[in-house]
Amino acid sequence: MRTQDIRRLALSMPEAAPGDDHGSMAFIVAGKIFRTLSADAPRAVFKLDPEDQANLSVGHPGLVEPVPGYWGNKGWTYLWYEPADEALVVAIMHMAWAKVAPASLRKASGQP
Repeated sequence: MRTQDIRRLALSMPEAAPGDDHGSMAFIVAGKIFRTLSADAPRAVFKLDPEDQANLSVGHPGLVEPVPGYWGNKGWTYLWYEPADEALVVAIMHMAWAKVAPASLRKASGQP
């Protein structure tokens, strides 16, 4: 996966839009960030449910890990995307988007 793939996938989510998070490329839905791209490393940061974060970290060591400290405890999760396959990235993207999207938008787009 490349940076442009991650961008394309993020913008394919319903009502997703590009944004900025302290100088990093971010993607938002309904004014909330669901994913950012690190400017200094081939990794994305996703907002996940802490349980999903824990399961994905165990299931994909070396690819998925909590952001250290406070933000990681809130569900923010690193994904090293270059070695990741598209199916994993898409699954995590959907989880992150659904974590912050309003219930009405999730329902309208067929998401749980």
